[in-house]
Amino acid sequence: MKRIFLLKGLDCPNCSAKIEKEVGELDGVQSSVVNLMKQTLTINVAPAAANTIASQIETIVHSHEPGVEVQEETIIPVTKSYLLKGLDCPNCSAKIEKEVGELDGVQSSVVNLMKQTLTINVAPAAANTIASQIETIVHSHEPDVEVSEIAQEYYIPAKKQDTNTSYNNEDKKLTIRLAIGAAIYGIGMALTVFAKVPLPVELVFLIVSYIILGGDVVWQAVRNISKGRVFDEHFLMSVSTIGAFVIGEYPEAVAVMLFYQVGEFFQSLAVERSRKSISDLMDIRPDCATVRRNGELITISPESVAIGEIIIVKPGEKIPLDGVVLDGDSMLDTRALTGESVPRSVHKGDEALSGCMNQTGVLTIKTTKAFGESTASKIIDLVENASSRKAPTENFITTFARYYTPVVVILAAILAILPPILLGGGWTEWIRRGFVFLVVSCPCALVISIPLTFFGGIGAASKRGVLVKGSNYLEALNNVSIIVFDKTGTLTKGVFNVTDILPANGFSKEQVLEYAVQAESFSNHPIAKSILSAYGKEIDQSVISDYKEISGYGISAMAGKKKVYAGNTKLMDSEHVEYTACEKVGTKVYVAVDGQYAGCILITDEVKPDSKKAISDLKHIGVEKTVMLTGDDEKIGKAVAEELQLDEYYAQLFPDQKVEKVELLDSKKRPGSKLAFVGDGINDAPVLARADVGIAMGGLGSDAAIEAADVVLMTDEPSKLVDAIDVAKATKQIVMQNIVIALGIKSVFLILGALGIAGMWEAVFGDVGVTIIAVLNAMRILKK
Repeated sequence: MKRIFLLKGLDCPNCSAKIEKEVGELDGVQSSVVNLMKQTLTINVAPAAANTIASQIETIVHSHEPGVEVQEETIIPVTKSYLLKGLDCPNCSAKIEKEVGELDGVQSSVVNLMKQTLTINVAPAAANTIASQIETIVHSHEPDVEVSEIAQEYYIPAKKQDTNTSYNNEDKKLTIRLAIGAAIYGIGMALTVFAKVPLPVELVFLIVSYIILGGDVVWQAVRNISKGRVFDEHFLMSVSTIGAFVIGEYPEAVAVMLFYQVGEFFQSLAVERSRKSISDLMDIRPDCATVRRNGELITISPESVAIGEIIIVKPGEKIPLDGVVLDGDSMLDTRALTGESVPRSVHKGDEALSGCMNQTGVLTIKTTKAFGESTASKIIDLVENASSRKAPTENFITTFARYYTPVVVILAAILAILPPILLGGGWTEWIRRGFVFLVVSCPCALVISIPLTFFGGIGAASKRGVLVKGSNYLEALNNVSIIVFDKTGTLTKGVFNVTDILPANGFSKEQVLEYAVQAESFSNHPIAKSILSAYGKEIDQSVISDYKEISGYGISAMAGKKKVYAGNTKLMDSEHVEYTACEKVGTKVYVAVDGQYAGCILITDEVKPDSKKAISDLKHIGVEKTVMLTGDDEKIGKAVAEELQLDEYYAQLFPDQKVEKVELLDSKKRPGSKLAFVGDGINDAPVLARADVGIAMGGLGSDAAIEAADVVLMTDEPSKLVDAIDVAKATKQIVMQNIVIALGIKSVFLILGALGIAGMWEAVFGDVGVTIIAVLNAMRILKK
């Protein structure tokens, strides 16, 4: 029996491993798996032990994690999505995601900053009341964000112009407020310096400007404190600036709030720019489709078009749904899908993919997929949801900030109180140092720039035709030490061609090919198609009878009154045909007529033009081992491996044997490194799922590849893999730079503040200045 238990509150990898092991050792338990991501324990247990297992599991869990709530999953959760219009703060997004996830009945909570959505899995009993709780949490962090439930199963983002308008209005309001506050502050400072106005007049100007600039920050801090959330940036800014007023540093107090708000403004612009960079890629979504119904052309939404309907696409229009061209010739701009600038030609019978721009001719297309299953929809969904899978570094920074802020607040309090008590006197100076310490310590630079960099990295990869399903996979690409390739369709073109015909026993080449064509005429196998293509003539199938496909051997058929066999050496041996084995490299089809060997047809698959350079470049950027797996025979595998200078190859493998080889290679990899598998289709799905990083090659239109892989290369060029790793390394480099910049500069200013060398003006740079530097550095990845 399969049983699933929810371990709500489990967040310790070490305890998870212990629970998984100890539960697995209980009597009757055949398997035990803890999923830390989902906070679940899944077991297979004998029916005899099923009644007592729940209490045993609860005892084991509580022996390691007393605070974890254990409950068996018997109710299917409801999935709900909410639009958080105006959300643009990565730090607040993480807090909202965490707090909503802790609500009763909520099993999972994911905020997608790109789509401005919150998606939850919630128990049906809590589903009706959860909306108000979510709205309360969101408004406690972002009062201006609009919360509304998304009723549609398929979420369609607002059009770009609408999104930009709402952002521009908010930006204008904030700009006006900053300008007014800064102007009043400037007038007050000018009157103080040049007119020598009395202190009460100066204070009027400074207090008014402070209220305009920082009133919302202070109010937010008060609301957070009332809800038990004390240690955040609103609290730090409020305490430090009000404290500066108390000790008489009036201009500095207003300046800190002014520059803090300027920093927040830059953050908003940076997130907006990153989102726009990715949403530009989403421009592949068509707005309408022209359908032929009852002899008339009507324009409707793509969602309303059924499979099998006829659509018309004019020059300059996007192809709205996947389909096959029934009529017309044209050039298609596939840049949004593949990152390639060279247009692709399509003719009658070719596949046309949604999201491509039709450039020249009118195309008549028969749809083969509904809109939700079309290539454009799948790619949009992949890129938009990529930000929900966070990298380990992102998760670490979020956790780090949670503990870092209270620690620095305590240190600031100690700095302000302890020295005057121990040394006697000097309260004003030490309190000033404590407030400087608080301003510098704000962790904004890290919690903003790190998610922003990964966000931008996913967008930069997408521009180059590489779809990464999450920043966790983007970070994993940095640590790939072994790359395993499938051969056919990945390193080779996967297009078989007849390259030689070797006749025997008085048969001509034409006769050998004709008999082979008659035997293969009913087969859909790629090798059969290559033989039919080489023949290039009409086939009279009426003379063919008694057709049989013999799995693993070949084909037998009657061609008129002659018995024809076409297949491998095993077929020849089983039919006792004396033949001459071909020693050339390639796939061989042996042909026999009425028991006499007629000859051999040699079929080969060409290596892709950039495969060799791709392997060389991968080794140059640090990949330690390249391996090829193939189902072809030993000679073909060896020839391709030697041509491409691969480190290892394994031939004559079935799909399950490929998984075994990947597991063997995985066991031998360097500790801490990753193994990536690169494949091209449905046969590779099991191996793609097994590898640390599954990479689908030529995933354009391949449903199986897109579903199974972690990274999808939208063209069939192996060199795209080099691009993917290149972007991943650049992203990681910028992330590490920002961590060093933020912590390095802040450490210096914290020490200078504690020693009394740095004042409030230096503290402003230590906080806002570092944040702006980190954000601008993060934006560089968008240019990659």
